[in-house]
Amino acid sequence: MRRDNLLGEFLQARRARVRPGEVGLAAYGRRRVPGLRRDELARLAGVSVQYLTRLEQGIDGNPSPQVVDALATALRLDPDSAAHLRTLAAPSSQPHKPSGARVEVQQLLDSWGSTPAYVRDGCFDVLMANKAALMLAPMYHPGRNLVRDVFCDPAARRLFPDWPEIAEQTVAALRAAADPRAPRTAALVADLQAHDEFRSLWGRHDARPSRDEIKRFDHPDAGPLTLRRQTLTIAGAEDQVIIVYQPEPGSSSADALTRLL
Repeated sequence: MRRDNLLGEFLQARRARVRPGEVGLAAYGRRRVPGLRRDELARLAGVSVQYLTRLEQGIDGNPSPQVVDALATALRLDPDSAAHLRTLAAPSSQPHKPSGARVEVQQLLDSWGSTPAYVRDGCFDVLMANKAALMLAPMYHPGRNLVRDVFCDPAARRLFPDWPEIAEQTVAALRAAADPRAPRTAALVADLQAHDEFRSLWGRHDARPSRDEIKRFDHPDAGPLTLRRQTLTIAGAEDQVIIVYQPEPGSSSADALTRLL
């Protein structure tokens, strides 16, 4: 198997998570694999066992869009995971040059005053932040990597009372946002493999972009905070997003943020 066989690793990992009964197959007798056997997935996707073997072993790395769609259906992938599968199945493109951080974006962040906001790229490096974000957490300082901090900084574990869920979301969002074949992503992942929790979550091959949702903080000075996270795209910078945290107007979290600043 090739060392960079990300497509094959994905197919094997997700095949192991599909129970026969979920796809109408009888689960009788003793099974050597926890999920679907290779021949079962091949039959469900309408491909030969030999071809699926070549895909999983990295001998063939560019299946047709029709095969990819059939595999996504057979593996019961959600839209995010199916999109990630299509990325892995596509030929490797030329290395993408990250867009530079723009002065006007920093001015926008600063204009939001007491609303914490920062910019990150697809590899989860923080590129810029306003004062409110810096006061919310040290991990939002430009130059920090959010994935590395979530798993390596004890302060991050104390900051997030829902740390297990945050860790799971972070890894899934990294898979969705960054091409794991890119050298910078590969180096980050290789470095974090030393952490059991990251290695286990990365091995699940979940892909789920950052979305608008409620996030809880246990701030050392401001106390408990409940903030809504919003993710905004930046025109002309496809590798960057703005993350904004907003409290419910008039809530205790809004008052605590105001006191913090």
